[in-house]
Amino acid sequence: MKQTWRWFGPEDAISLQDIRQAGASGIVTALHHLQNGAVWSIEEITARRDMIEAAGLTWDVVESIPVHEDIKTASAGWEQHAKAWAQSVRNLGACGITTVCYNFMPVLDWTRTNLWYELPDGARCLRFDATDFAAFDIHVLQRKNAKADHAPALREAAAKRAAQMSNAQREALIGTILAGLPGSEESYTPESFNTRLEAYADIGADELRANLRAFLMAVLPACEESGVVLAIHPDDPPRPIFGLPRVVSTAADMDFIANISDSPANGFTFCTGSYGVLPDNDLPAMLRKHGARTHFLHLRATKREADGLSFHEAPHLDGDVDMVAVVRAALEVETARGVTLPFRPDHGHAILDDNTRKTAPGYPLIGRLRGMAEIRGIERALKSVM
Repeated sequence: MKQTWRWFGPEDAISLQDIRQAGASGIVTALHHLQNGAVWSIEEITARRDMIEAAGLTWDVVESIPVHEDIKTASAGWEQHAKAWAQSVRNLGACGITTVCYNFMPVLDWTRTNLWYELPDGARCLRFDATDFAAFDIHVLQRKNAKADHAPALREAAAKRAAQMSNAQREALIGTILAGLPGSEESYTPESFNTRLEAYADIGADELRANLRAFLMAVLPACEESGVVLAIHPDDPPRPIFGLPRVVSTAADMDFIANISDSPANGFTFCTGSYGVLPDNDLPAMLRKHGARTHFLHLRATKREADGLSFHEAPHLDGDVDMVAVVRAALEVETARGVTLPFRPDHGHAILDDNTRKTAPGYPLIGRLRGMAEIRGIERALKSVM
């Protein structure tokens, strides 16, 4: 597997030199400074690629070209947004960058309620607390019909939690959920968020799947012409939130997407943390089944909590992900295909000097270095006996 690292561009507190010293040889990045919907020009792509290569690294994966909300809702004019997206793909291919990770999560990308949850050992991590989320949904956002989406016991706990929140805690929760997490391209106020949700009033899972199909059929020809492969990222959390459908969460969802088109360009980002939140997901089996079209690996471990809905980021070798079994499956896929799959350590803990360095939540230096070193060790050990 090729060791890569998520880098947020020249403004990232972690430098390309830091990344190279951590042991990575590839970069996963995007042109975050460009407006959502803008075509990525050859000039912009080349400038970023040359910056990375000057540091002795390669730009291996784009994460990601944002998919415009009008595409997800199939609103009037969505085809023009898809054409712009496809042109960015063509330009990337012309510059030799051939793997694009993207997601089809409605309105929000990945969602958490706490960006700096402190664990017993003092490390800090990302956490999704179901009670905080329900308190936000019902009592802060006051979304229409929100109560119906939460079980009675959770509604009761959420009411108590909301009543105990200080103004500062309430504002922090709003900022965490709506202001946009690292890699997100949109941010909202409660008012604008409720307005955006209204666009999905008549869109359920079937409609969202149809819109994903339409998008892929519109852009796959450009991918095939340009030698670019797409790698869809799973939902995070992998379940409906805010009444919005989620259609990239399960083994059945992967099957549906694979059946949209048998083109190798219609592929997957296999994120163990996202898929691992659902106990019914058999990660090694899912990876083996769709290994022929898995183009990128996000390796991280999540830990499900007692209520069955909350979870937090665990150390890469702990939690509910059997990382050894996943890496073994990935190596089998590599051997069968004769390829080297890029992976990146994802969502590490903030440990040691990470707590004094200003980095994006979930993307510390030392915590991810630890995760990458552990995964590197698994790979080396498995290769010695396979």
